[in-house]
Amino acid sequence: MEMMKTMALAAGITAGAGMALAQGIDDPTRAEYYDAFKDRTVAYVPVAMGFDLTEGWAMGLRDALEPLGVNFEIRDPNWSTSAGAQAITSLIDEKPDVMVVHNPDVQSYARLLKKAEDAGIHVVQVNMRSSYSTAAFIGADYIGMGEQIGERLVEVCAPANGGSGKIAITQGVLTAAASAYQMKGINTVLEQHPEIQLVSNQAADWDATKARNIAATVIQQHPDLCAIAGFWDVMDVGTAAAIKDSGKDVYLLTQGGGNQSACDGLEDGTYDEVVVYSVPGQARDMADMIKQLFQLNPEAGTMKTTLFTPLDFLTKANMKPGSCWSLPGQ
Repeated sequence: MEMMKTMALAAGITAGAGMALAQGIDDPTRAEYYDAFKDRTVAYVPVAMGFDLTEGWAMGLRDALEPLGVNFEIRDPNWSTSAGAQAITSLIDEKPDVMVVHNPDVQSYARLLKKAEDAGIHVVQVNMRSSYSTAAFIGADYIGMGEQIGERLVEVCAPANGGSGKIAITQGVLTAAASAYQMKGINTVLEQHPEIQLVSNQAADWDATKARNIAATVIQQHPDLCAIAGFWDVMDVGTAAAIKDSGKDVYLLTQGGGNQSACDGLEDGTYDEVVVYSVPGQARDMADMIKQLFQLNPEAGTMKTTLFTPLDFLTKANMKPGSCWSLPGQ
């Protein structure tokens, strides 16, 4: 009899638990998760709006954060470093919870980023690093990218592989991380390959017209030029135009955030190869990092995190549907 009572009690408990589960139970972390984002502000300071990288990052951050109740603001310096510094200075006084900063070079914002962290503002840097490290850097490992590009230039242009051995490089802004760090990687490889001759290494300041003029002059001076490595696909539209005008077979290797225009350029022969660091992936990584900052609430300046973006070396032969992305309306 006692055993029957025990079995009946156990059955009752199980049935009660089953009814509770059938009716649903509360997730113990859900309310805390959403509360972490209430009345939070993220301020974004790009080098400029209006092009694929910065528009793509903004779109990804807005889509990830605004539905959670986060206020997302953009301060556009429109390519002016001084205007960018003024924007950051104003934001330090306004005290957003997080600043996302796209540095024009390694030094200009360094003191301001430290000042922001000292004021209790978390700083996330995207794709071009300052000399001052903040809570997070999300972007390409430009030294590693430079090494891989150097190896590709050797593979394409070494006399042993049928190339002339002559290459040229078109940088962006010399003091930008994307240029300075990348050149370190490229030079590390070229130092090991004396058969490769770097006949031109110039800065086009991210400007397509300057890139076109530089390429036209270099090709005229070196008609047997094998390849040009450019540091941004938007800029290298000018490089491609100069190659086309010359009628020469010059291999053009460029790089960018993987916008659809890059895949279109590979398809139509504008570029021979594009190194892609995925803008949507970077936006997702930034949003995830910001969500962690809001939930963990570390003291500003105590975290120093790096998330390097995986790279894809795309050619017409290996790209597939989905290799590139598009902004709405493109």
